[in-house]
Amino acid sequence: MRKSIAILCLGLFAALAVPAYSAEVAVLDWRRALLASDAAQRSMQDLEGRLSGQQQEAQSLGQELSQLQQRLQQEGDSLPDAERQSLIQEFQQKGSRFEQLRQQIMEAQMQAEQEFLQQAEPKLQEAVGQVIERHGVEVLVEPQGVLHAEQDLPNLTDEVIEILNTLN
Repeated sequence: MRKSIAILCLGLFAALAVPAYSAEVAVLDWRRALLASDAAQRSMQDLEGRLSGQQQEAQSLGQELSQLQQRLQQEGDSLPDAERQSLIQEFQQKGSRFEQLRQQIMEAQMQAEQEFLQQAEPKLQEAVGQVIERHGVEVLVEPQGVLHAEQDLPNLTDEVIEILNTLN
């Protein structure tokens, strides 16, 4: 994926350094193309299914932590020391578990994203290659990289998404 990013950046610099004709320059939002693909949607659904138990537990713990915090703020000074210490200890334990779950969920999401990107990169390159060849594109830039264009540049993102969906 880093290679793709480097190629896209080089394309941006080439577009800025060399005058190009608008028919030879096009725009591609490769992030949107990947995320909108059927494969990405399936990957996200699979991940959500695997993490649903942890996410529900984290959400429940978050609500409990909020309630405990609110109770400690409102009643903390008026509670007997033993009860207040018990609430503080419960808050700390639940907070630790919440943080542990949050970390596990984030790691699983990052790992799933990395696996998806590794699997999708060759398909993205193939789809982009097909679209470049079909349209005779000489310079391909990201939408965020276009500083100025006299006219709208062709946006090939939707076409890349269609091709990605056929490559799955």
